[in-house]
This record gives sequence, structure tokens and C-alpha cells, in this order.
Amino acid sequence: MLLIPAIDLKDGKCVRLKQGRMEDVTVFSDDPVAVARQWADLGCRRLHLVDLDGAFAGEPRNRALIQEITSVLGEVPVQVGGGIRNEDTIAAYLDAGVAQVIVGTRAIEEPPFLEKIARQFPGNVIVGLDARKGQLATAGWDATSSTSAVDYAVWAGTLPIAAVVYTDIDRDGMLSGVNVAATLALAEAAGVPVIASGGVTDLDDLRALKLAFAGSAAVLMGAITGRAIYAGTLDFQAGQALLDAEG
Repeated sequence: MLLIPAIDLKDGKCVRLKQGRMEDVTVFSDDPVAVARQWADLGCRRLHLVDLDGAFAGEPRNRALIQEITSVLGEVPVQVGGGIRNEDTIAAYLDAGVAQVIVGTRAIEEPPFLEKIARQFPGNVIVGLDARKGQLATAGWDATSSTSAVDYAVWAGTLPIAAVVYTDIDRDGMLSGVNVAATLALAEAAGVPVIASGGVTDLDDLRALKLAFAGSAAVLMGAITGRAIYAGTLDFQAGQALLDAEG
């Protein structure tokens, strides 16, 4: 299991939102490239980037900055989400060295789009399922759909996708603990690797995830952490060491 640092980009800065609200933003750094280099120096084995401006605009807004970060990280895989809604954007990111792209809004609103890109870019597409009380949200979390996250994951898991990132919106950025039960239920339903997101606060959350998945055939690829590692409630190296430990 990987502990995956998150860098959310807004106006060229590294920020965190609470529950996806653009008006509730905390700026952690004016230099996202330096932040990415910091996580690489601390031994991160995957990085999560979100173009928040792109998520709300419906098209990338921080592509040059993301390419610079990808270049700085070298062999460390980078996954990118936010405003990725067509094949040309996916191809451009992959050409720029991004390992996987995360698609959400259009994939949920138009399932045939996900089917098409999953087959066109096998192993390079991660599905971002962001849920509010179990129902999928889209358009930068502004809209809540009538589609169940679990039901969608069951279908998406039949496609050649790399993984699913599951975010509990109610807990995202709130330092309120990860939704272990919902994450496990979705992973068991999907049958593909899942990355937990939203609410990871401290070592206890990582222990709870590790324990829950230890008794399941479902695969937890890792857990994304943002506010916790910036606010200091979770030490990144200690967290990765816990996930790497036997038992």
C-alpha cells in the first residue's frame, strides 16, 4: 500500500479545500514544484495532482505546471485529475510523462466515454468516484447525481482501467477520519484496485484501512493524503512505514 501525497493546484499555488468548496481554501505553498520535490525527497512512490481550476472550468488550467512537476519527479509515477474530459487532453498528459489520468465528471455523465478511453488507453485511466452520502458528484463536486458510487464501480470494474480513486466528499479536507466501511464496500464491488481518499487524518486511519483490507480479497492500492500532511497531523514517512510493515 502506498501513502500518496496530494497537491491541489489553484491559481498556480498548492492549496486544500474543505469538502470541495472553492470558497473554503487554504494556501499551503506558493511553489507547488518545491512541494513536489519535498515529497519525492521524503520517499513518496506516487504523487496525486489535481487541477482544481480545470475541474471547475471543464478543461486543464495548470498543464504547464503539472508538466514541470512531472519532470521534477522523474521515475515517480504521477496521477492527474481535474478537467480531463476528452481524448486529446489524455494523450497530451501521457505524452508529458503523466502515468495515469483521473477522469470523473464526463465518465459518470457519459459512460460510453469511459468505455472508449479505457480501451484506447488501457492501464492509463483511473476513475475518480467522488461520493456524497453514497451518490456520485460531478463538476468539481458542484452537482450530485442519482447514480450510486457502488453501482457505477461494479460496471467500471469490467473495463481495462488502472484503478478507482474513491473520495468521501463529506470527509474531504475535514481531518475527520477516512470512511473505511464505504471504501472497502466499493473495492469489493469493483474488483479493481482502489485508492482511498477523503478524511485521512493520522496513523490510526491508515491502521484502520490496513486492518479492514487485510481480511478481504479487495485490493487497496493506497491512500491519498492532503491536509493531514500539510497540517502536521500525519507524518508522511511514518505513515508509509506503517503501510510497509508486515502484519
